[in-house]
Amino acid sequence: MEQTLQDVEFIFVDDASPDGSRAIIDRVTAEYARDVRVLTHEQNKGLPAARNTGLAQATGEFFYHCDSDDYMEPTMLEEMYHAATEAQADFVYCDFYLDFGTSRRLMVNPSYTNPEQMIKDGFLAGLMKYNVWNKLVKRSLYLNSGLQFPEGNNMGEDMTMILLATYAKRTAHVAKPLYHYLKLNGNAYSNIFSQRNLDDIRANANRTLEALSDWDVPDKEKYLNFFKLNLKLPFLFSEDRRQLLLWKQWYPESNSYIKLNTLQPRRTRMVQQWAAAGLFPLVRLYCFAINHFYYGFRYRR
Repeated sequence: MEQTLQDVEFIFVDDASPDGSRAIIDRVTAEYARDVRVLTHEQNKGLPAARNTGLAQATGEFFYHCDSDDYMEPTMLEEMYHAATEAQADFVYCDFYLDFGTSRRLMVNPSYTNPEQMIKDGFLAGLMKYNVWNKLVKRSLYLNSGLQFPEGNNMGEDMTMILLATYAKRTAHVAKPLYHYLKLNGNAYSNIFSQRNLDDIRANANRTLEALSDWDVPDKEKYLNFFKLNLKLPFLFSEDRRQLLLWKQWYPESNSYIKLNTLQPRRTRMVQQWAAAGLFPLVRLYCFAINHFYYGFRYRR
């Protein structure tokens, strides 16, 4: 509500919330003279469906999604909209913080003006995240592409941003951390190992790969295999042994591309090569050291 950009239409989607969120929205928005609408689902449909409900009712020139458990800098929308108009860009992204409570980690993105390069080196090769919450996207991209978020497949629904970017003409980067992604709840839905989550991620990954199979760009096959490697990379940094087996099972054809992705840090390629060679005890030892000693100390809560 304290965004400095004034001409904003705020749309909240109550996805049959059971926790009193609607009362909080009503109480807080009553304090501000802003253009606010609250849309309601009679039954819980999931995050992608909630996004689609909001998009169907929105009328703005640009669309932006803020997740309900994070927060934004007050100037975020103004700075991103200014970047869009100044660069005549239809796809804008910014840097962000991972907030751990008592500490935070700055996540800096590379700058791209060319959508193809952003998709290839950024999203597919792994130099930047395709999360929805630090992107400002022109409404015409949604309308011209006919793309919607994948209802019924919550995990990995952010991959929709990759497909939207294939319709973009020009991108812009705001080199400031304007969004705060909170990492406070270790038991959050996105952190829980479950077959449903895995099925959702795989469905969204296959949807993305199938759509990009018609993408007419050089080195497409190489970059699609980079994307597969990055999709399964988190399995190697888990202490759950089942996830190491999943790394072996998911997209084994991409393993031959590990050495080719020189955009990834050398240590990341090293761990992937260990896994490809079946040296999983070495992978587990490395990841234990990284998770408990390096990140555990540097970003302790």
